[in-house]
Amino acid sequence: MKEKNRREAAKDLTVGEPRAVLWKFCIPLFGSIIFQQLYNIADSFVAGNFIGSDALAAVGNSYEITLIFIAFAFGCNIGCSVIVSQLFGAKRYSEMKTAVYTTLIASGVLCAFLMLCGILFCGSLLHMIHTPADIFADSKLYLDIYILGLPFVFYYNVATGIFSALGDSRTPFIFLACSSVSNIAVDILFVAGFGMGVDGVAFATFLCQGVSCILAIGVVFRKFREIQAEDRAAVFSWKLLGRISVVAVPSILQQSFVSVGNIIIQGVINGFGIDVMAGYSASVKLNNMVITSFTTLANGISNYTAQNLGAGKYSRIKEGFQAGIRLVWTICVPIVLLYFIASKYLVSIFLDASGIQAMNTGILFLRILSPFYFVISVKLVADGVLRGAGFMKKFVIATFTDLTLRVVLATALSKTALGAAGIWMSWPIGWGIAMVMSVMFYKGIQWRDKE
Repeated sequence: MKEKNRREAAKDLTVGEPRAVLWKFCIPLFGSIIFQQLYNIADSFVAGNFIGSDALAAVGNSYEITLIFIAFAFGCNIGCSVIVSQLFGAKRYSEMKTAVYTTLIASGVLCAFLMLCGILFCGSLLHMIHTPADIFADSKLYLDIYILGLPFVFYYNVATGIFSALGDSRTPFIFLACSSVSNIAVDILFVAGFGMGVDGVAFATFLCQGVSCILAIGVVFRKFREIQAEDRAAVFSWKLLGRISVVAVPSILQQSFVSVGNIIIQGVINGFGIDVMAGYSASVKLNNMVITSFTTLANGISNYTAQNLGAGKYSRIKEGFQAGIRLVWTICVPIVLLYFIASKYLVSIFLDASGIQAMNTGILFLRILSPFYFVISVKLVADGVLRGAGFMKKFVIATFTDLTLRVVLATALSKTALGAAGIWMSWPIGWGIAMVMSVMFYKGIQWRDKE
Protein backbone atom coordinates (compact mmCIF):
# COMPACT_ATOMS: atom_id res chain seq x y z
CA MET A 1 0.00 0.00 0.00
CA LYS A 2 2.82 2.40 0.87
CA GLU A 3 4.55 1.76 -2.44
CA LYS A 4 1.27 2.30 -4.29
CA ASN A 5 0.81 5.67 -2.59
CA ARG A 6 4.33 6.65 -3.54
CA ARG A 7 3.73 5.77 -7.18
CA GLU A 8 0.52 7.78 -7.24
CA ALA A 9 2.20 10.83 -5.65
CA ALA A 10 5.28 10.69 -7.87
CA LYS A 11 6.58 9.38 -11.18
CA ASP A 12 9.56 7.02 -11.25
CA LEU A 13 11.84 8.00 -14.16
CA THR A 14 14.08 4.96 -13.67
CA VAL A 15 11.70 2.50 -15.33
CA GLY A 16 10.26 2.29 -18.84
CA GLU A 17 11.72 2.96 -22.27
CA PRO A 18 14.02 6.02 -21.76
CA ARG A 19 12.91 7.93 -24.86
CA ALA A 20 9.19 7.55 -24.08
CA VAL A 21 9.69 8.32 -20.37
CA LEU A 22 11.75 11.45 -21.07
CA TRP A 23 9.44 12.81 -23.74
CA LYS A 24 6.34 12.21 -21.61
CA PHE A 25 8.01 13.96 -18.69
CA CYS A 26 9.54 16.88 -20.64
CA ILE A 27 6.68 17.89 -22.94
CA PRO A 28 4.54 19.26 -20.06
CA LEU A 29 7.68 21.08 -18.82
CA PHE A 30 7.97 22.71 -22.23
CA GLY A 31 4.33 23.73 -22.09
CA SER A 32 4.83 25.07 -18.56
CA ILE A 33 7.70 27.35 -19.50
CA ILE A 34 5.80 28.66 -22.52
CA PHE A 35 3.05 29.77 -20.16
CA GLN A 36 5.56 31.13 -17.67
CA GLN A 37 7.11 33.27 -20.39
CA LEU A 38 3.66 34.65 -21.10
CA TYR A 39 4.10 36.64 -17.89
CA ASN A 40 6.91 38.67 -19.43
CA ILE A 41 5.37 38.71 -22.88
CA ALA A 42 2.07 39.95 -21.46
CA ASP A 43 3.91 42.70 -19.58
CA SER A 44 5.67 43.81 -22.76
CA PHE A 45 2.55 43.50 -24.90
CA VAL A 46 0.42 45.61 -22.57
CA ALA A 47 3.20 48.14 -21.96
CA GLY A 48 3.96 48.56 -25.66
CA ASN A 49 0.38 48.62 -26.95
CA PHE A 50 -1.60 50.28 -24.14
CA ILE A 51 0.98 52.64 -22.62
CA GLY A 52 3.69 53.34 -25.20
CA SER A 53 7.21 52.53 -26.41
CA ASP A 54 8.77 54.30 -23.42
CA ALA A 55 6.89 51.95 -21.08
CA LEU A 56 8.01 48.95 -23.15
CA ALA A 57 11.61 50.15 -22.90
CA ALA A 58 11.22 50.65 -19.13
CA VAL A 59 9.84 47.14 -18.57
CA GLY A 60 12.54 45.62 -20.80
CA ASN A 61 15.24 47.62 -19.07
CA SER A 62 14.07 46.45 -15.62
CA TYR A 63 13.71 42.88 -16.81
CA GLU A 64 17.48 42.40 -17.04
CA ILE A 65 17.82 43.26 -13.34
CA THR A 66 14.94 40.99 -12.31
CA LEU A 67 16.91 38.13 -13.87
CA ILE A 68 19.45 38.48 -11.05
CA PHE A 69 16.76 37.65 -8.51
CA ILE A 70 15.41 34.87 -10.72
CA ALA A 71 18.94 33.43 -10.86
CA PHE A 72 18.89 32.86 -7.09
CA ALA A 73 15.37 31.41 -7.20
CA PHE A 74 16.43 29.11 -10.04
CA GLY A 75 19.46 27.98 -8.02
CA CYS A 76 17.19 27.00 -5.13
CA ASN A 77 14.95 25.21 -7.62
CA ILE A 78 17.65 23.15 -9.28
CA GLY A 79 19.63 22.45 -6.09
CA CYS A 80 16.55 21.06 -4.37
CA SER A 81 15.34 19.29 -7.50
CA VAL A 82 18.57 17.41 -8.24
CA ILE A 83 19.14 16.22 -4.66
CA VAL A 84 15.47 15.28 -4.17
CA SER A 85 15.60 13.37 -7.47
CA GLN A 86 18.65 11.42 -6.37
CA LEU A 87 17.10 10.57 -2.99
CA PHE A 88 13.80 9.62 -4.62
CA GLY A 89 15.60 7.37 -7.10
CA ALA A 90 17.44 5.72 -4.20
CA LYS A 91 14.10 5.37 -2.30
CA ARG A 92 15.41 7.32 0.70
CA TYR A 93 12.10 9.06 1.34
CA SER A 94 12.75 10.42 4.84
CA GLU A 95 15.93 12.19 3.70
CA MET A 96 14.08 13.39 0.62
CA LYS A 97 11.48 15.16 2.76
CA THR A 98 14.19 16.67 4.95
CA ALA A 99 15.91 18.01 1.83
CA VAL A 100 12.69 19.78 0.86
CA TYR A 101 12.13 21.28 4.32
CA THR A 102 15.76 22.41 4.42
CA THR A 103 15.42 24.12 1.04
CA LEU A 104 12.25 25.93 2.09
CA ILE A 105 13.94 27.33 5.19
CA ALA A 106 17.19 28.29 3.44
CA SER A 107 15.29 29.85 0.52
CA GLY A 108 13.29 32.05 2.89
CA VAL A 109 16.45 33.41 4.51
CA LEU A 110 18.09 34.03 1.14
CA CYS A 111 14.96 35.71 -0.23
CA ALA A 112 14.77 38.12 2.73
CA PHE A 113 18.40 39.11 2.20
CA LEU A 114 17.85 39.73 -1.52
CA MET A 115 14.76 41.82 -0.86
CA LEU A 116 16.82 44.06 1.41
CA CYS A 117 19.57 44.35 -1.23
CA GLY A 118 16.96 45.11 -3.89
CA ILE A 119 15.38 47.89 -1.89
CA LEU A 120 18.79 49.45 -1.23
CA PHE A 121 20.60 49.03 -4.55
CA CYS A 122 18.21 48.66 -7.52
CA GLY A 123 18.27 52.39 -8.21
CA SER A 124 22.05 52.29 -8.37
CA LEU A 125 21.93 49.36 -10.80
CA LEU A 126 19.60 51.31 -13.07
CA HIS A 127 22.07 54.21 -13.08
CA MET A 128 24.92 51.79 -13.72
CA ILE A 129 23.36 50.54 -16.97
CA HIS A 130 22.80 54.12 -18.16
CA THR A 131 19.01 54.04 -17.97
CA PRO A 132 17.71 57.10 -19.86
CA ALA A 133 16.20 59.77 -17.60
CA ASP A 134 12.78 59.66 -19.29
CA ILE A 135 12.22 55.99 -18.39
CA PHE A 136 14.13 55.84 -15.09
CA ALA A 137 11.10 56.47 -12.85
CA ASP A 138 9.02 53.76 -14.55
CA SER A 139 11.91 51.27 -14.45
CA LYS A 140 12.40 51.92 -10.73
CA LEU A 141 8.67 51.62 -10.02
CA TYR A 142 8.45 48.28 -11.84
CA LEU A 143 11.44 46.94 -9.89
CA ASP A 144 10.13 48.11 -6.51
CA ILE A 145 6.87 46.24 -6.99
CA TYR A 146 8.68 43.18 -8.35
CA ILE A 147 10.86 43.01 -5.24
CA LEU A 148 7.78 42.91 -3.02
CA GLY A 149 6.75 39.70 -4.79
CA LEU A 150 10.12 37.93 -4.46
CA PRO A 151 8.85 35.42 -1.85
CA PHE A 152 6.28 34.23 -4.39
CA VAL A 153 8.99 33.87 -7.04
CA PHE A 154 11.27 31.89 -4.72
CA TYR A 155 8.74 29.50 -3.28
CA TYR A 156 7.02 28.89 -6.58
CA ASN A 157 10.38 27.94 -8.10
CA VAL A 158 11.13 25.59 -5.21
CA ALA A 159 7.68 24.01 -5.59
CA THR A 160 8.15 23.39 -9.32
CA GLY A 161 11.58 21.91 -8.61
CA ILE A 162 9.99 19.47 -6.17
CA PHE A 163 7.29 18.50 -8.66
CA SER A 164 9.95 17.81 -11.30
CA ALA A 165 12.07 15.82 -8.85
CA LEU A 166 9.08 13.57 -8.17
CA GLY A 167 8.54 13.08 -11.89
CA ASP A 168 5.41 15.24 -11.94
CA SER A 169 5.55 17.74 -14.80
CA ARG A 170 1.77 17.92 -15.26
CA THR A 171 0.90 19.85 -12.08
CA PRO A 172 3.23 22.83 -12.77
CA PHE A 173 1.82 22.97 -16.29
CA ILE A 174 -1.74 23.32 -14.98
CA PHE A 175 -0.75 26.03 -12.50
CA LEU A 176 1.19 28.03 -15.07
CA ALA A 177 -1.48 27.74 -17.74
CA CYS A 178 -4.12 29.16 -15.41
CA SER A 179 -1.95 31.85 -13.86
CA SER A 180 -0.47 33.05 -17.17
CA VAL A 181 -3.85 33.44 -18.83
CA SER A 182 -5.07 35.24 -15.69
CA ASN A 183 -2.03 37.51 -15.80
CA ILE A 184 -2.85 38.66 -19.31
CA ALA A 185 -6.42 39.47 -18.30
CA VAL A 186 -5.37 41.31 -15.12
CA ASP A 187 -2.65 43.21 -17.04
CA ILE A 188 -5.23 44.54 -19.47
CA LEU A 189 -7.75 45.22 -16.68
CA PHE A 190 -5.31 47.27 -14.61
CA VAL A 191 -3.83 49.23 -17.52
CA ALA A 192 -6.67 49.60 -20.02
CA GLY A 193 -9.53 49.36 -17.53
CA PHE A 194 -8.18 51.22 -14.49
CA GLY A 195 -5.85 53.56 -16.37
CA MET A 196 -2.74 52.44 -14.49
CA GLY A 197 0.73 52.61 -16.04
CA VAL A 198 3.79 50.45 -15.51
CA ASP A 199 2.67 49.89 -11.90
CA GLY A 200 -0.44 48.14 -13.22
CA VAL A 201 1.71 45.76 -15.25
CA ALA A 202 3.87 44.98 -12.22
CA PHE A 203 0.97 44.52 -9.78
CA ALA A 204 -0.80 42.15 -12.17
CA THR A 205 2.24 39.86 -12.22
CA PHE A 206 2.57 40.21 -8.43
CA LEU A 207 -1.00 39.05 -7.79
CA CYS A 208 -1.02 36.15 -10.23
CA GLN A 209 2.36 34.81 -9.10
CA GLY A 210 1.21 35.06 -5.49
CA VAL A 211 -1.86 32.93 -6.07
CA SER A 212 0.15 30.35 -8.06
CA CYS A 213 2.81 30.14 -5.34
CA ILE A 214 0.34 29.55 -2.51
CA LEU A 215 -1.53 26.86 -4.44
CA ALA A 216 1.69 25.13 -5.56
CA ILE A 217 3.11 24.93 -2.04
CA GLY A 218 -0.20 23.56 -0.79
CA VAL A 219 -0.18 20.78 -3.39
CA VAL A 220 3.46 19.93 -2.57
CA PHE A 221 2.60 19.27 1.06
CA ARG A 222 -0.44 17.23 0.06
CA LYS A 223 1.76 15.03 -2.14
CA PHE A 224 4.23 14.60 0.68
CA ARG A 225 1.53 13.26 2.97
CA GLU A 226 0.91 10.52 0.37
CA ILE A 227 4.57 9.46 0.35
CA GLN A 228 5.07 7.36 3.47
CA ALA A 229 8.62 7.42 4.85
CA GLU A 230 10.00 4.73 7.14
CA ASP A 231 11.33 7.28 9.63
CA ARG A 232 10.11 10.70 10.72
CA ALA A 233 11.75 13.37 8.55
CA ALA A 234 13.91 15.99 10.27
CA VAL A 235 12.92 19.60 9.66
CA PHE A 236 16.45 20.76 8.84
CA SER A 237 19.79 19.16 7.99
CA TRP A 238 23.10 20.97 7.59
CA LYS A 239 24.49 17.94 5.76
CA LEU A 240 21.71 18.02 3.16
CA LEU A 241 22.00 21.81 2.91
CA GLY A 242 25.63 21.23 1.97
CA ARG A 243 24.66 18.75 -0.74
CA ILE A 244 21.97 21.07 -2.06
CA SER A 245 24.42 23.99 -2.04
CA VAL A 246 26.97 22.03 -4.09
CA VAL A 247 24.40 22.04 -6.93
CA ALA A 248 22.60 25.30 -6.12
CA VAL A 249 25.56 27.65 -5.66
CA PRO A 250 27.17 26.96 -9.08
CA SER A 251 23.72 27.26 -10.67
CA ILE A 252 23.17 30.59 -8.90
CA LEU A 253 26.62 31.81 -9.92
CA GLN A 254 25.99 30.70 -13.48
CA GLN A 255 22.61 32.37 -13.71
CA SER A 256 23.88 35.47 -11.88
CA PHE A 257 26.77 35.71 -14.27
CA VAL A 258 24.30 35.43 -17.13
CA SER A 259 22.27 38.25 -15.59
CA VAL A 260 25.29 40.47 -14.94
CA GLY A 261 26.46 39.82 -18.48
CA ASN A 262 23.03 40.74 -19.82
CA ILE A 263 23.03 43.91 -17.72
CA ILE A 264 26.39 44.90 -19.20
CA ILE A 265 25.06 44.18 -22.68
CA GLN A 266 21.90 46.14 -21.84
CA GLY A 267 24.15 49.08 -20.93
CA VAL A 268 25.81 48.85 -24.36
CA ILE A 269 22.40 48.67 -26.05
CA ASN A 270 21.14 51.67 -24.09
CA GLY A 271 23.83 53.75 -25.77
CA PHE A 272 22.00 53.33 -29.09
CA GLY A 273 18.84 55.10 -27.88
CA ILE A 274 15.20 54.38 -27.03
CA ASP A 275 14.26 52.88 -30.42
CA VAL A 276 16.98 50.23 -30.33
CA MET A 277 16.16 49.55 -26.66
CA ALA A 278 12.48 49.04 -27.51
CA GLY A 279 13.26 46.78 -30.48
CA TYR A 280 15.65 44.72 -28.39
CA SER A 281 13.16 44.56 -25.51
CA ALA A 282 10.51 43.13 -27.83
CA SER A 283 12.72 40.60 -29.60
CA VAL A 284 14.70 39.47 -26.57
CA LYS A 285 11.45 38.40 -24.91
CA LEU A 286 10.82 36.07 -27.86
CA ASN A 287 14.41 34.83 -27.73
CA ASN A 288 14.30 34.29 -23.97
CA MET A 289 11.11 32.30 -24.34
CA VAL A 290 12.99 29.80 -26.51
CA ILE A 291 16.17 29.71 -24.42
CA THR A 292 14.25 29.40 -21.17
CA SER A 293 12.15 26.62 -22.71
CA PHE A 294 15.26 24.68 -23.64
CA THR A 295 16.75 25.36 -20.20
CA THR A 296 13.62 23.96 -18.58
CA LEU A 297 13.80 20.86 -20.76
CA ALA A 298 17.44 20.54 -19.68
CA ASN A 299 16.27 20.74 -16.07
CA GLY A 300 13.95 17.83 -16.83
CA ILE A 301 16.92 15.92 -18.19
CA SER A 302 18.77 16.77 -14.95
CA ASN A 303 15.91 15.22 -12.95
CA TYR A 304 15.91 12.16 -15.21
CA THR A 305 19.70 11.85 -14.86
CA ALA A 306 19.62 12.33 -11.08
CA GLN A 307 16.90 9.73 -10.50
CA ASN A 308 18.72 7.16 -12.63
CA LEU A 309 22.04 8.03 -10.99
CA GLY A 310 20.45 7.45 -7.58
CA ALA A 311 19.13 4.09 -8.81
CA GLY A 312 22.50 3.16 -10.34
CA LYS A 313 21.07 2.86 -13.87
CA TYR A 314 23.89 4.51 -15.83
CA SER A 315 23.09 3.20 -19.32
CA ARG A 316 19.69 4.94 -19.14
CA ILE A 317 21.48 8.27 -18.66
CA LYS A 318 23.28 7.92 -22.00
CA GLU A 319 20.03 6.94 -23.70
CA GLY A 320 18.37 9.95 -22.09
CA PHE A 321 21.00 12.31 -23.56
CA GLN A 322 20.34 11.02 -27.06
CA ALA A 323 16.58 11.23 -26.57
CA GLY A 324 16.99 14.79 -25.25
CA ILE A 325 18.83 15.90 -28.40
CA ARG A 326 16.08 14.47 -30.61
CA LEU A 327 13.47 16.22 -28.47
CA VAL A 328 15.00 19.70 -28.59
CA TRP A 329 15.77 19.49 -32.30
CA THR A 330 12.20 18.43 -33.03
CA ILE A 331 11.06 21.60 -31.23
CA CYS A 332 13.76 23.71 -32.91
CA VAL A 333 12.59 23.14 -36.48
CA PRO A 334 9.22 24.97 -36.32
CA ILE A 335 10.57 27.67 -33.98
CA VAL A 336 13.51 28.54 -36.23
CA LEU A 337 11.28 28.68 -39.30
CA LEU A 338 8.72 30.83 -37.48
CA TYR A 339 11.23 33.26 -36.00
CA PHE A 340 13.19 33.68 -39.22
CA ILE A 341 10.30 33.94 -41.67
CA ALA A 342 7.65 35.64 -39.53
CA SER A 343 9.95 37.84 -37.40
CA LYS A 344 8.20 41.02 -38.52
CA TYR A 345 4.80 39.81 -37.38
CA LEU A 346 6.14 38.52 -34.09
CA VAL A 347 7.89 41.79 -33.22
CA SER A 348 4.80 43.75 -34.24
CA ILE A 349 2.95 42.09 -31.34
CA PHE A 350 4.85 44.48 -29.08
CA LEU A 351 5.47 47.46 -31.36
CA ASP A 352 3.24 49.52 -33.60
CA ALA A 353 4.16 50.17 -37.21
CA SER A 354 5.29 53.76 -36.52
CA GLY A 355 8.44 52.59 -34.70
CA ILE A 356 10.36 51.67 -37.85
CA GLN A 357 13.84 51.61 -36.30
CA ALA A 358 12.63 49.63 -33.30
CA MET A 359 10.85 47.18 -35.61
CA ASN A 360 13.93 46.69 -37.81
CA THR A 361 16.09 46.17 -34.72
CA GLY A 362 13.82 43.41 -33.44
CA ILE A 363 13.61 41.68 -36.82
CA LEU A 364 17.38 41.69 -37.32
CA PHE A 365 17.97 40.33 -33.81
CA LEU A 366 15.66 37.33 -34.38
CA ARG A 367 17.02 36.56 -37.84
CA ILE A 368 20.62 36.51 -36.62
CA LEU A 369 19.98 34.37 -33.54
CA SER A 370 17.22 31.93 -34.49
CA PRO A 371 19.23 29.60 -36.82
CA PHE A 372 21.61 28.94 -33.94
CA TYR A 373 18.92 27.56 -31.64
CA PHE A 374 20.01 24.12 -32.89
CA VAL A 375 23.45 24.86 -31.39
CA ILE A 376 22.44 26.24 -27.99
CA SER A 377 19.86 23.48 -27.48
CA VAL A 378 22.58 20.81 -27.70
CA LYS A 379 24.67 22.67 -25.13
CA LEU A 380 21.74 22.89 -22.72
CA VAL A 381 20.95 19.16 -23.00
CA ALA A 382 24.58 18.30 -22.25
CA ASP A 383 24.48 20.77 -19.35
CA GLY A 384 21.37 19.03 -18.03
CA VAL A 385 23.19 15.70 -17.82
CA LEU A 386 26.30 17.29 -16.26
CA ARG A 387 24.20 19.03 -13.61
CA GLY A 388 22.04 16.00 -12.82
CA ALA A 389 25.15 13.85 -12.44
CA GLY A 390 26.82 16.42 -10.18
CA PHE A 391 29.58 17.58 -12.55
CA MET A 392 29.04 21.21 -11.61
CA LYS A 393 32.57 22.48 -12.28
CA LYS A 394 32.43 21.44 -15.93
CA PHE A 395 28.92 22.84 -16.26
CA VAL A 396 30.01 26.22 -14.90
CA ILE A 397 33.17 26.41 -17.06
CA ALA A 398 31.22 25.97 -20.30
CA THR A 399 28.57 28.50 -19.29
CA PHE A 400 31.04 31.12 -18.08
CA THR A 401 32.96 30.81 -21.35
CA ASP A 402 29.76 31.51 -23.30
CA LEU A 403 28.87 34.58 -21.25
CA THR A 404 32.39 36.01 -21.16
CA LEU A 405 32.67 35.76 -24.92
CA ARG A 406 29.27 37.34 -25.44
CA VAL A 407 30.00 40.31 -23.19
CA VAL A 408 33.46 40.96 -24.64
CA LEU A 409 32.33 40.55 -28.25
CA ALA A 410 29.15 42.60 -27.79
CA THR A 411 31.17 45.49 -26.37
CA ALA A 412 33.85 45.27 -29.05
CA LEU A 413 31.64 44.70 -32.10
CA SER A 414 29.21 47.46 -31.10
CA LYS A 415 32.03 49.95 -31.65
CA THR A 416 32.62 48.82 -35.23
CA ALA A 417 30.69 49.69 -38.37
CA LEU A 418 28.28 46.87 -37.49
CA GLY A 419 26.81 48.96 -34.67
CA ALA A 420 23.97 47.24 -32.81
CA ALA A 421 24.11 44.29 -35.23
CA GLY A 422 27.54 43.49 -33.83
CA ILE A 423 25.96 42.98 -30.41
CA TRP A 424 23.49 40.44 -31.80
CA MET A 425 26.31 38.53 -33.53
CA SER A 426 28.04 37.87 -30.21
CA TRP A 427 25.31 35.41 -29.19
CA PRO A 428 25.94 32.71 -31.87
CA ILE A 429 29.71 32.85 -31.37
CA GLY A 430 29.43 32.31 -27.61
CA TRP A 431 26.84 29.58 -28.06
CA GLY A 432 28.96 27.67 -30.58
CA ILE A 433 32.13 27.55 -28.52
CA ALA A 434 30.29 26.70 -25.29
CA MET A 435 28.34 23.91 -27.03
CA VAL A 436 31.55 22.22 -28.13
CA MET A 437 32.89 22.43 -24.56
CA SER A 438 29.73 21.03 -22.93
CA VAL A 439 29.52 18.09 -25.34
CA MET A 440 33.21 17.30 -24.83
CA PHE A 441 32.71 17.36 -21.06
CA TYR A 442 29.74 15.01 -21.40
CA LYS A 443 31.64 12.64 -23.69
CA GLY A 444 34.49 12.57 -21.17
CA ILE A 445 32.34 11.19 -18.34
CA GLN A 446 33.40 7.67 -17.38
CA TRP A 447 30.07 5.99 -16.63
CA ARG A 448 30.24 2.72 -14.78
CA ASP A 449 29.57 -0.33 -16.90
CA LYS A 450 27.83 -2.27 -14.14
CA GLU A 451 24.45 -1.32 -12.79
